[in-house]
Amino acid sequence: MDNQSETLLLIETTAGTIKVKLYNETPQHRDNFIKLAKQGTYEGTLFHRVIKDFMIQAGDPESKNAPKGKMLGSGDVGYTIPAEFVYPKYFHKKGALSAARQGDEVNPEKASSGCQFYIVTGKVYNDSTLLGMEEQINQNRVHGIFNSLAQKHMKEIYQLRKNNDEEGLYDLQDKLLAQAEAEAATQPEFRFTPEQLEAYRTVGGTPHLDNAYTVFGEVVEGLDVVDRIQQVATDRSDRPEEDVKIIRVSVVG
Repeated sequence: MDNQSETLLLIETTAGTIKVKLYNETPQHRDNFIKLAKQGTYEGTLFHRVIKDFMIQAGDPESKNAPKGKMLGSGDVGYTIPAEFVYPKYFHKKGALSAARQGDEVNPEKASSGCQFYIVTGKVYNDSTLLGMEEQINQNRVHGIFNSLAQKHMKEIYQLRKNNDEEGLYDLQDKLLAQAEAEAATQPEFRFTPEQLEAYRTVGGTPHLDNAYTVFGEVVEGLDVVDRIQQVATDRSDRPEEDVKIIRVSVVG
């Protein structure tokens, strides 16, 4: 499929209409979103989680006719969708349409919710902040490798602790850290692409979500509506004080 055949949908809300296009490179998310739209699954659901300068989230079936104060965000349609990361081509710039999901601790495969989605608002970043993010990501890579190596030495670590052998523990730590740094050095350093840098410096976004949540589309018209929604007053659970409702989602092209 080429770019001309990307699917367009209208998300009609009580705050205005948002037009999105779905990426063909994320076919399972595309087909699922189209199916739910045609089934009317989203009709009457709320934007139940709105965080200014971050994102607006919707699609929880339990949000239909939800009374004030009801905790929302855990509703689903009984299945998840395997992650479809097309990174770095698609990333969390402002207007990105992405799939919500459960956290890594219960969802290490990063599978997406079958129905909940969010639209990125985010914020604009300067060069020094983006550079700091790159350095942090590279440092986190070392920590991740170190933790993985430590897991393989847990029996040895427990024995050293049991024997109160602090010197042995420090020696093992130094050895594993050196191994982690050596392994990380064999991998190319993380750098944002020119497209990411341009977007995050100008329109903004949420770079810390990149390559962790599936981006499967983007807003092509109605970013002013997205901005209107992100500005609404919310309660302590980030739910808008006045409901922002999806009237319908329809395929238009």
